[in-house]
Order: sequence, then C-alpha cells, then structure tokens
Amino acid sequence: MQEGLILCRFLHFGAVLLLFGSGVFRHILFTSALQGFELGPARRRLDRALVWLSCVALLSALGWLMLTAANMAGDWHDAVDPATVALVLGHTFFGHVWIVHLVLNALVLLWTLRGSRSAPRLWLSLNALLLLTLAPVGHGAMFDGARGQLLILNQMLHLIGVGTWLGGLLMLAVLLIAASEVDLRGVLLRFSGIGYGLVALIIVTGMINVRALSGAVWPQPALSGFGLVLAVKVALVLCMLALAGVNRGLARAQVLQMTALRVSVLLECAFGAAALAAVSLLGTLPPLLG
Repeated sequence: MQEGLILCRFLHFGAVLLLFGSGVFRHILFTSALQGFELGPARRRLDRALVWLSCVALLSALGWLMLTAANMAGDWHDAVDPATVALVLGHTFFGHVWIVHLVLNALVLLWTLRGSRSAPRLWLSLNALLLLTLAPVGHGAMFDGARGQLLILNQMLHLIGVGTWLGGLLMLAVLLIAASEVDLRGVLLRFSGIGYGLVALIIVTGMINVRALSGAVWPQPALSGFGLVLAVKVALVLCMLALAGVNRGLARAQVLQMTALRVSVLLECAFGAAALAAVSLLGTLPPLLG
C-alpha cells in the first residue's frame, strides 16, 4: 500500500511540475525566442506529450486519493469503496483540498486537449493553481495557525522553483532533440542565468522546510530514515547543479557541441527524476520532530 502511494506521488508530482514548468518556459520566459519552434512539428509532438502528462496527473491524483483512503482505513478494499472515499473527501483536510485539486486537474486535461496554445496564459494559470494546491497536503498540514500557513506558503514557493527548473529542463531536452528554428545558445545562456535564481529559491525554501519540520538545521539521526532520504535528495540536486554549470560552459563555447549538450541535459533530467522519487518517499516519512 505504501509503495503504491509513493509511486502515485512520484507520477503526480512529476506530471504537475512538468506541466507547470514547461508552460512558464514557453509562455512567459522564452515566448519571443520560441516563435520558430511553435510553428514547427516539434511543437505538435510536445503538445501530445502534454496531453499524456495531463492524463497521468489526473489518474495518479485519483490513485493517490484511493490509496490514502485505503491507508486511513487499513484495508486495500477501501481504496475502491465509495463510502470510504467519500468519507475521506468530506471529512478530512486532505479531502477538502483534493476536491479542488481534482477539479483543477480535470480542467487542465480538458484545456490541454483543446491545445495549450488556446489562451495559453489561462492554461498556465490552471497549471499554477494545480501545482499550488499540492502544498497544503504535505508536511505543512501538521501545523495549525500562522505557523502552518507560513510553511504552506514556503512550500508553494519551493514547488514553483522546482517546477520551473524541471519544466525548463524538459523544454531544453525537446529543443535539443528537435531540429527547431531557435537561438539555442541564447536560450541556454538565459535559462542558466535564471537557473541561479531558481536554485537559490529551492535551497532557501528547502532549508526552511527542514528547519520547521525537524526543529534543527538537519534532522536527527542524520543518516537514517527521513535524514538519509533527504541526504540523497540533496546529493542529486548538487549533481543537477554541477551539470547546469557544464551546460552553461558548453553554451559559451565557440561551437555548440550538440551531442555533449544533449547528454548533459538528459543526465540532468535523469537526476531530476531521481530527486523527485526521493521527494515522493520523503512525503510518506515522519520528519523526526525535535
């Protein structure tokens, strides 16, 4: 049961983060630079991928709900019991948030099926709301009052930073694989510059989360349970940061080494997926409050 919940969290977080981040990349940060891309066949392939991501997001959200119901009831059968699921939706904080989250997820899917180029800012707003409604169902829900609200706000900022970074990596991978009419060097250099701010936001909000949840700069015991998974996540993020530096160096070279860039960006995507898996596990572990 716990393994299924971790898998659903991984799939859902991944899909929602990529939907949001790719939208920020396309419709806010690099709109003018992607005009050639938006007119080419690569854009149509990306739009189909976004439809699949929207489907994965909705299905994994439903799976998350059913496995949460089963976990609360302590029986697998309750995952598909309408009365138990209705009880979770109607009488728990998670359920109240999840009703809104599921509605947003359905709207995102419907809008993506229409084509994300139709009113892209509205599509991006729906994805932003979908992402932000993940913040209250994490560890921040453990606290009441102002402390809990501030921790949820901090988690929202953390999710925005992570989503923009991971979604940007997805877009870079698409641009590198596709033969698109894009100033690739300019996009890489600008994204790496934006990346410094994103990394700073992710690190600061992450440190605040750890301090608020564990009561210390690092949870104790340091390399056991929550602390061990957190250490793995931090190591993976550092690997991503190192690869981002490599990407910037390659982008500044006189001649773009496309093969090296593709390998570096795809490796960074792989480390990002591994870090996301660690996050999915962290959300199911007690933070060892001090």
